[in-house]
Amino acid sequence: MINHSPQETTKVCMLKRKNNYYQCVTITLLAGLILLGTQSFAQARLALGQLWVENKSNPLGVTEAAPRLSWTILSDGFQVVQTAYEIRVATNEKDLKRGRHLIWESGKINTDQSIHVPYKGSALRSAQRYYWQVKVWDNQGHASDWSTAGFWQTGLLSASDWKAKWIEPGYAGDAVFKPSPMLRKGFTTGKKIASATAFITAHGLYEAFINGKKIGNAFLTPGWTDYTDRLQYQSYDVTDLIKQGNNAIGVLLGSGWYRSPMAWGDNINHYGKKLGLLFQLEITYVDGSHRYIISDGSWKSSTGEIVYSEIYNGETIDARLKKTGWALPDYKDAAWVSVHVKDYGFKNLITTENQLVTKHEVFHPVKVITTPKGEKVLDFGQNLVGWVVATLSGKAGDTVTISHAEVLDKAGNFYTANLRAAKAQDHYILNGDENEVFEPHFTWHGFRYIKVEGLSGNLNPDDFTAVTLYSDMPQTGHFSSSDTMLNKLEHNIEWGLRGNFLDIPTDCPQRDERLGWTGDAQVFSRTASFIRNVNSFFDKWMKDVAVDQFKDGRIPHVVPNVLGPDQGGSAGWADVATIIPWNMYVAYGDKRILENQYTSMKAWVDYIKGVSKDDLWNTGFDFGDWLFYRPDDDNDGRAAVTDKYLIAQCFYAHSTQLLINAAKVLGKTADVQSYTALLKKIKSAFVREYMTPSGRLVSGTQTAYVLALNFDMLPEHLRVQAANRLVENIHSYGDHITTGFLGTPYISEVLTRFGHTDVAYKLLLQKTYPSWLYPVTQGATTIWERWDGQKPDGSFENPGMNSFNHYAYGAIGDWMYREMVGLDTYEGEEAVGYKHIKIQPHIGGGIQSAEASQLTYYGKLSCSWEVKDELLSLKIKIPVNTEATIFIPTNDATRILCNAVPIKDIKGLTVVGEKAGYLQIKTGSGNYNFSSTITQTKEK
Repeated sequence: MINHSPQETTKVCMLKRKNNYYQCVTITLLAGLILLGTQSFAQARLALGQLWVENKSNPLGVTEAAPRLSWTILSDGFQVVQTAYEIRVATNEKDLKRGRHLIWESGKINTDQSIHVPYKGSALRSAQRYYWQVKVWDNQGHASDWSTAGFWQTGLLSASDWKAKWIEPGYAGDAVFKPSPMLRKGFTTGKKIASATAFITAHGLYEAFINGKKIGNAFLTPGWTDYTDRLQYQSYDVTDLIKQGNNAIGVLLGSGWYRSPMAWGDNINHYGKKLGLLFQLEITYVDGSHRYIISDGSWKSSTGEIVYSEIYNGETIDARLKKTGWALPDYKDAAWVSVHVKDYGFKNLITTENQLVTKHEVFHPVKVITTPKGEKVLDFGQNLVGWVVATLSGKAGDTVTISHAEVLDKAGNFYTANLRAAKAQDHYILNGDENEVFEPHFTWHGFRYIKVEGLSGNLNPDDFTAVTLYSDMPQTGHFSSSDTMLNKLEHNIEWGLRGNFLDIPTDCPQRDERLGWTGDAQVFSRTASFIRNVNSFFDKWMKDVAVDQFKDGRIPHVVPNVLGPDQGGSAGWADVATIIPWNMYVAYGDKRILENQYTSMKAWVDYIKGVSKDDLWNTGFDFGDWLFYRPDDDNDGRAAVTDKYLIAQCFYAHSTQLLINAAKVLGKTADVQSYTALLKKIKSAFVREYMTPSGRLVSGTQTAYVLALNFDMLPEHLRVQAANRLVENIHSYGDHITTGFLGTPYISEVLTRFGHTDVAYKLLLQKTYPSWLYPVTQGATTIWERWDGQKPDGSFENPGMNSFNHYAYGAIGDWMYREMVGLDTYEGEEAVGYKHIKIQPHIGGGIQSAEASQLTYYGKLSCSWEVKDELLSLKIKIPVNTEATIFIPTNDATRILCNAVPIKDIKGLTVVGEKAGYLQIKTGSGNYNFSSTITQTKEK
């Protein structure tokens, strides 16, 4: 509504704070209101901000026939809504800006749609760059200028566009646990280059170079998919790497997920035995001619300094074997061996669909430790995922070993038992040069501490830095509060995501696992969608879920599936098929994920229906409420064991409901009718089997009541009593949580829904085991797999399964963002993706203030609240082209001021009702500062 510079407002408030902070805000904003009355909206600014194509900024390798375009609108106005847009597209940026030689002019389209607008121009060509602009009109008579130009570049749109051939090392002995292959080719360019694009993929992992410089900034490419059906290739703009004259291409290959041991046992060569490369470079010269440099029989192969590399055990580099300059044009490769050409075809090739894994934060040691055992250890202060860059000096042949660990044991010694069979070690063999720099290529580690062996003398911490690796998803969410412990919890939630969203959502990053466990991903998916933009990340991974889905409809426990044909179909894990597509649709308003996944969603529900008897799903294997509370000496039955089939029936209903929701969005009316009838039967069967006439469940655990309430399994008249039983259970454990993986994501939401936010706060702020803050009291910097991974006496849980970087319990973040601060979205088709925003803060727990912001596709959304002497200050920012319903905790509209004046005096603020102690106000975009006394009323 009124935009003030933060500096102005803060300065005035600081001057007045000792007298009356709230009076200070009133005076400042009232002045702004008077100014508004004299200037009107005639000078309001309307402009375009961020542009996206297929949910990415200026992407390469787009293969959609009709890419979807989105934009953010910027305005100083109040309640601004787009009323029309116009888009133009050209193949040349100069032509675009001059409005000539356009390949699409949309004309002025009267609509408020500003995200996922499909391109409707002429057919797109492979490997072509397209530039686009948009201008918009608003409901206040303003028109923007044309936006800055964005672009997208197409990938290879058909298999026939591939001119390259698959090649493999020509020397004998390429195999897992053997040296990493090196491939190279020289070429000459005689004309001036206008542009050059490289398309690359591999069997295994690759790092590619032109003239000694790395292509792109990504690592662990081409990422992990079910390679048999879906192998991603990457597209790179390499124009600046090529020079007129002699050039050279060099490519390193690593075993990676393709053939390294995965999971347990001798599970090697899962996708193949031989590493290979597919490389296609398309050069466009200034004169308009084209040239292709491709992988073919003219390439040569050898090995070098990477003598061993795989995921769990790490990498060994022997610097004595380094082939200096091997990726440069003048390198002599006469001793190298010609490659083998293979005909593997191109049918399984797809463009890159998500953000690639890149380097991010760099950490320096915060402490040098000599352990009681005499080990030389460095502490980086943060449990992270990536690797260490080490600068080493010594004699030729000296071996320096870097081992990785998450924690030190009770005595202060380096602890790796929880890594199980994973060695997690990098070995560097020196060549005798001074200050040799080492870092891995095709492995990664989860660690806070490293142990260094093989160096004489004291460790110099300046010689070691830790570099993080994770998928390059834009950060979108921010949370903070007046409680420092909660802020540390939020930190841990965020770092759990960073460490485990490494091309796929892994369960943990350190031990001999690192797999895409479906249950972990689904419980955390909504929390993740706040912290980072995971739209493309999950879109890509869910396609692999569908590809790996068994013919009978079961979903594997892990995706990509490396566990085999019998590992799947567990309740709460396999329901990833329905839960994540719906969560992503609600978070981003992107209907395409429902379109892509609907067949998979339906097949999963139909599988459950097929194995159910009398509408009860009570057969087959289930993980149940994984890692629920179990005291060591359970003499009086305090272990929170929940009937696995009760859980299964709840998720059967939930997946059916989500399938119905998706069918409504996609216009599948017959499915809506048939599955709605099925859902009624599922819930009736639940009541018959698992509930007494008085509403008591056969399992009296927190998880049982949470799932039954969250998924509306109980008759409506019995839900309040069930919520009361849940609260009684929580109190009986001294206000501690006892849920496992499946109950934890929903418990706080259920408590708030049924008017027990005070209990939700007690759970959130509990500091003793089991609780979210207990690990924080123990110095955790990430979320733990177990509530008591490290016990109060410093000892550890069972090392067979005790990860200290496991994000599932971090799902509490969803409640902190959507309920505590109050940033939420409605689920109707015209509301998802924060088109219609719900803001309903839940204040309690003695917390004095909390704030959160999120970058939506419409712009920045934020809410902050502060309580002082029963006076609530609520500051809200609503992005342009959206609307919001704001819930203020009072039942008296006269108690509310907005920007220092009564809300009835502000045009566009509409009071739509009062419910459960909240006054509901509907409005549009703008900045709002509400103040009110608080009315404490429980919701029902």
